[in-house]
Amino acid sequence: MQLLTLAEIDGELAARTIEFDAITAALLELDEHPGHTLLQRYPPTGVTEQRWLPVRAALALMWEDYSRLQIILDSARQVRGTRARLDDGERAELTRLLRGRPHEATRTPIPMAQRSLTGPAEEVVFVGLADTVDRMRATFPEIAEFLDAVDAVNTRVMSGLAPLQDTLDRASAAGGETAQLRAIGDGIAELSIRSATDPLALTVSEIDARITEFAGELRQVATILAELDAVAADWAEAVAETRRRLALLGATRIRAAKTRAQVEAKILAGPLPVYEDNTAALEVELEALSAKSGAAADLVRLRTRIADATARAATVQELAQGLLDRRGELRGRLTAYQAKAARLGVSEDRDVLASNRIAAGLLAQRPCDLAAVTRAVADFQQIIGEKSGRADDLY
Repeated sequence: MQLLTLAEIDGELAARTIEFDAITAALLELDEHPGHTLLQRYPPTGVTEQRWLPVRAALALMWEDYSRLQIILDSARQVRGTRARLDDGERAELTRLLRGRPHEATRTPIPMAQRSLTGPAEEVVFVGLADTVDRMRATFPEIAEFLDAVDAVNTRVMSGLAPLQDTLDRASAAGGETAQLRAIGDGIAELSIRSATDPLALTVSEIDARITEFAGELRQVATILAELDAVAADWAEAVAETRRRLALLGATRIRAAKTRAQVEAKILAGPLPVYEDNTAALEVELEALSAKSGAAADLVRLRTRIADATARAATVQELAQGLLDRRGELRGRLTAYQAKAARLGVSEDRDVLASNRIAAGLLAQRPCDLAAVTRAVADFQQIIGEKSGRADDLY
């Protein structure tokens, strides 16, 4: 190797120093990268862990190479000193340090079966400034790309969830922690954890879909906040409105009870849902709250329970009314087919009369079996068609 001149030595040292400073800044930036910070705070799992293991090894090697660069450069600076002239021995040593491979990187024992009788017992690898920097330069983009990907996913998730979490917290404080709010909160927490521990398993489409889903659910919850503001703005009217809602609950329960009684008397059906009548307890709670002007959240929570009770009563009423409506529909269909049979001239046919009596008898029973009536009316319709020869005209 040709000896470097003093000017070449000083130029090489200056260039390598600038290069080393740039490498120092880049490594510190990697160390403080948000993606790296996340990986340090939350041990990765799944896909992220699988991809992180080789990147972590590469990052550790980068720091080892950094230490080797520092050792070689410190040695070169020490040999160079501040002297105006260098002898050939000093120039040779500096040439070796700056252009050669002066630093021992690894020392690996050679298995006995692979050695020769007089050969070395270890394989020693030496590195220098140039090959070490080349390796670091080739490794850096892979590490940076990985950390950028981790940070990009986590940032997308957290920036999307932050306003949703704020809305959720306000809604919980205002209206109490309901089953709906708990479900939304659990979903947000689950996505946050996945974003922290396995961000690379999440796709952009999945993230956006989940955030859109949470946002849609929270738009429903936003009505709680609007109601809270309205209650706080006019307490007297809010109490009066709640009394009206309680009255509606009472009226709905009365209708449900009446319709249920009709079903039980007229129709053979399975038991309709039974819910506890908590109207009296709700009325007592409202009276207690009406004397307080700063209990907006409590009043909103009471309204929620009133609404739930009203919805349950309405469900019972609707189910019962549906059965009554079905009975009325079957009665109307039977009447229509009776008129059709008369128009087609088959109403006095023995089979038609028998089928008509069966359907009408089943319909007149109390309680009547709707399934049996449905089959009987269908049979009546079919036999009219068979007797008249105009089956298509019956539909």
